[in-house]
Amino acid sequence: MNITHRQYRLLSDHMAVYRFMTEIYERDWRNGVPAPFMEYALCSDWMDKSFVYRNRLWFDGEQIVALVFYENPVTDIYFSLRPGYEFLAEEMIAYAESDMPKENGRQRLVIFGAQTALVEAAKKAGWRKEFGYWEKVRDFGEPLERALPEGYHFAQAPLDVAKCSECCWKGFDHEAEEGPWDGDIEYAGALLTAPHSTADLTVAIENEAGEYVCYAGMWWTPENQLAYMEPLCTVPAHRRKGLAAAAMAELYRRTKPLGATHMTGGGDPFYDKVGFKPEIEWIFWVK
Repeated sequence: MNITHRQYRLLSDHMAVYRFMTEIYERDWRNGVPAPFMEYALCSDWMDKSFVYRNRLWFDGEQIVALVFYENPVTDIYFSLRPGYEFLAEEMIAYAESDMPKENGRQRLVIFGAQTALVEAAKKAGWRKEFGYWEKVRDFGEPLERALPEGYHFAQAPLDVAKCSECCWKGFDHEAEEGPWDGDIEYAGALLTAPHSTADLTVAIENEAGEYVCYAGMWWTPENQLAYMEPLCTVPAHRRKGLAAAAMAELYRRTKPLGATHMTGGGDPFYDKVGFKPEIEWIFWVK
């Protein structure tokens, strides 16, 4: 082996890192997050990109074998590691602690339960589990069918960017916390033009007044037969009516014929109601 490392270069490394993540992907995230996880963050306005130069890549010759990076907040540090290179785990943990962003001297490591080499390296270095949860995944071996309630319909493509933006503003409770949506749609352009965006598969649900009241994004990843769902939200006044479940069923109908075998979800109990099962153990480590 010829192991080297260098800092991540945002403008030139993204496509190679995306391929690396698709090559090492496993459903339980034992080798790290799916490729859309990082791309979605880099193209979003909620991620602080000031410190991406601190992300570090390891190579065996010209092949990427490991990556340490942050997402949001900048103090949450993630690890991607190619099988066969577990011996790098201690070095990766040490680099995260010494060089990745901190706030008031504190940071967290996000190491999934199936990342056993990194878990052991973190424990050895004195990190301890702060908390964790299980993310649910929907297997497409079983059909997913949910009907839209009366008075709602799926919005026709192409979706209205302004309506999508307003729906997400309200659906993630920004209106209650920060005030009415200001009409800004500029951030959406970066998402729509992301290298691996599949916005044509995204689902929006419209009410009779023509408002988008539920939104479910889709980042179809054919290399992994993965329907990566992100984000999902429902406007508060329209919650608990089955809209999000109907949106999940529509994503299933759109992606299963393409070859999708499973869809990501989240930790909320809602996912249990539509047949998602716990597969990915998130663990947050502190020192």
